[in-house]
Parts: sequence; C-alpha cells; structure tokens
Amino acid sequence: MKLNELLLKRSENKCELCKSEESLNVYEVPPQTYSDQDNCILICEKCQLQVEKKAELDSNHWHCLNESMWSEVPGVQIVSWRLLNRLKQESWAADNLDMIYLNDEALAWAKATGDHENDAAVDLHKDSNGAILQNGDTVILTKSLDVKGSTLNARMGTVVKNIRLVPDNTEQIEGKIEGQLIVILTKYLRKQNA
Repeated sequence: MKLNELLLKRSENKCELCKSEESLNVYEVPPQTYSDQDNCILICEKCQLQVEKKAELDSNHWHCLNESMWSEVPGVQIVSWRLLNRLKQESWAADNLDMIYLNDEALAWAKATGDHENDAAVDLHKDSNGAILQNGDTVILTKSLDVKGSTLNARMGTVVKNIRLVPDNTEQIEGKIEGQLIVILTKYLRKQNA
C-alpha cells in the first residue's frame, strides 16, 4: 500500500490536526531522511500554510490541538508540540504544553528544526508599505535602480508583472524588466492594487 493510501486510511480522510476533509496533503515532518507513516501526516491546506509559516497563526483554529496532541502518531505529536510552543503566549496552549509528553527521542526530533523557539511570527514578503506580496502579484518600483552586471536602469514607476518570491529571503523578489529576469529588494516596491 502506498504512503498516501496508508495516511488516508489512518486519518479516515481527515486532517490529522484539525479534522478538516478539504484539500488534504501529505506533510513530511522535518527533519527526516526517509518518509514513512510515522514521520508523515495528512493535513489540510490551512494547517499546512500555518505550520510552514506561510500564513499567520490563527490561535482559534489551533484549539484542535487539544485533541491532536494525544495522537499515537509520532509525526502528529511532534507538529502538535511545535505549534503549542509557537502559541505558548495563549493560556490554553501553555496548559496543553504542560500536559503533553514526548519521550527523549521524540523531544529531540521536535527540537531539531528550532520551530519551537520561534513565536507565531511569520516570515512574509512585504512591500515598502507593509502589504503582503504573493507569487504572481504586480508591483511598481518606488526608486530608480541600476541593475548589477547590466546596462539596464529600472526607472521609478516601472511596473513589474507576475513576480516570484525568493523562497529563502523575504527581502527579495524576482521579476522581469525589459525581458531580463532580475532580483529586486522588496523595500523598493509597492504592490499594485487589483
């Protein structure tokens, strides 16, 4: 039986964190060297975006951890522990954190990514005005820029369509100006309203 099928059967076609039945994906709980049914869980898109810090933590949504933290699935326990730590400023999360038990091996796995040390803050790409940027957005340059290694000068007011976010750096995006793909600092951009 394939991993996806095993997880669907185990979870009864529901998110193993919040019990949602919509947009389910296999989530490989990091870090791992191979995927199996103990270190992979089935979660919905809403949970996954928040777990991966691609969306703000919604503390009301995570009251579901009251149940999921008791799961016998190691991956669910690890993700629950990490999220409870990120939400520990909430009294209910702090109480649950006091009750959850992880053996030494599981605790080492839970701490391995450092997620538990981060608060609920999300690393998002934001323009010069603080508006959240997403892949495919259209932006306007707020400053004239000389492009390194090129004779191109990107003038203030230039419209850059269909941007791509640089995954590991929230201060940079990629976009095409005059057919040339360049990296642009987000502090020199303003998101164009639809």
